[in-house]
Amino acid sequence: MFHSWSIARRLFVANLLFVLVMTAVFGTFSVLEARDRAYDNAGGRMLALSTSIANNPLVLEAAATSNPSETLQPYALKVMHDADADFITIMAPDRTRWTHPRTEELGKPYIGTIEPALRGETFTEVTAGTLGPSVRTIAPVRAPDGSIKALVAAGVTVRTVDTDVAERLGVIGSIALVVLAFGSFAAWLLGRYLRSVTRGWGPEQLAQLFAYYESVLHSVREGLILLDTHGKAVMYNDQAAELLGLEPSDADRSPTAAPKLAELPIEGSLRALLESGRPAHDEIHLTGSRILVINQAPAVGPVPARSRQKPAVYGTVATIRDRTEIESLGTELQTMKTLSDALRAQTHEHANRLHMIVSLLELGRTPQALDFATKDLELSQQLTDDMVASVDEPVMSALVMGKAAEAHERGVELVVRTSGSGGVRGLEIQDLVTILGNLLDNAIDAAAAGEFPRQVEMDVDAGPTAVEFTVRDSGAGIDPGSIDDVLQYGFSTKSAEGNSRGAHGRGVGLALVRQAVQRLNGTMTISNPGGAQFHVVLPSPVPEEEKA
Repeated sequence: MFHSWSIARRLFVANLLFVLVMTAVFGTFSVLEARDRAYDNAGGRMLALSTSIANNPLVLEAAATSNPSETLQPYALKVMHDADADFITIMAPDRTRWTHPRTEELGKPYIGTIEPALRGETFTEVTAGTLGPSVRTIAPVRAPDGSIKALVAAGVTVRTVDTDVAERLGVIGSIALVVLAFGSFAAWLLGRYLRSVTRGWGPEQLAQLFAYYESVLHSVREGLILLDTHGKAVMYNDQAAELLGLEPSDADRSPTAAPKLAELPIEGSLRALLESGRPAHDEIHLTGSRILVINQAPAVGPVPARSRQKPAVYGTVATIRDRTEIESLGTELQTMKTLSDALRAQTHEHANRLHMIVSLLELGRTPQALDFATKDLELSQQLTDDMVASVDEPVMSALVMGKAAEAHERGVELVVRTSGSGGVRGLEIQDLVTILGNLLDNAIDAAAAGEFPRQVEMDVDAGPTAVEFTVRDSGAGIDPGSIDDVLQYGFSTKSAEGNSRGAHGRGVGLALVRQAVQRLNGTMTISNPGGAQFHVVLPSPVPEEEKA
């Protein structure tokens, strides 16, 4: 049954028991302290009373007479009444009572300790007498020569002292009830708050729920990062750590020890999105080597039914998906489409040229037909030989030749110049296709949209330590104020009404080019020597024999 209790109920019961125990302890201590104080006060009062009576000359004079009771009994009764004492006993050194509240006790021996008084000491004790237990003080009556002539005992019964204590118990009880009431009310308020926060669940249920959430958090394929309102990464799963390059998250870490977003290696547009906390739906952001799809929403608390209160916002929750492989496949698909378009263009060109050769042969102009075929073959073979000799990569050669055919079909002249003999073997061919394919696409688009002569130039220098690609076009160039923006994901210099591929900002292509260059530890610079010029420098790969 106890395990089914909520945290609020357990806290209420525990706090109530604590208040009860503390009230009982406090009440007991207060009663004992009040009782001790009452006894001390009674002893002090009786000490003053007995001492003042012992110092009265009347007592010493009466002690010297044959019947001291005749003088001292009325005196003792009057003082006892005025001082609110239960008894005043004046006695001889041999314990014979000269005064007593009860007349029948006169002449009888005193019950109690008198030895210290006979030695000249004044002392207080609690002992039982004819009137019951009492607090009494015994003081000696001294003659001028210092001898003890009589003893004075003044006291109050314990019943009288307890009556005084009982009067204080009412105040102590009232205080205890007030403490108990306020403690219970505070426990009820705290329990109500905890019930609303924990939704009435017990600690075992919360522990189980946390275990479930922890398992889900680390088993999902998407990255998940939770940020509080102070910009701290309260929690993130293993996938988020991998995608963002973070240290693995510690589940036992206190939220106060969570790192701030500024301390994490997250840069660029992704950092701006996470810092803003704004809602986002399938936004694409580029990191150093990845393309990430981000969804972000506020983390809100539960709102009680029929409540008009706004839900509490605890921070933001962002999910992260890796789109790098999808974009890579898209790039490969685009490359294949480029090659197929090139083959189509070449087929069209070859059909025209073959038709020209056949026509010349039909007209009987065999030398002219042979000369035309030979020159056409020399041009194609020269481009092929230059690319293969310098770049030494069949896929790259096929890509450039395909782009040349596509440019020719669109009325753009593609001029390729190669130098060096270092080659590009060892570099990631997918990244090279991404870089050159997008740069040539953008350059051909820009040149085709410009004025005549429409031309694109590509220089390839495959040196021993680096491979350099320079792509220039005869287009309108890039606005100097937009040079830093063209490499951002989604930026385009053309409106949506025009070609979907912007002149120098296809929205995706140049951002992928930048990412591929970074993966290959290269550099890229953009300038405007006439049209736009992109200069890419990639370090040459280490030959396999040197690695060995």
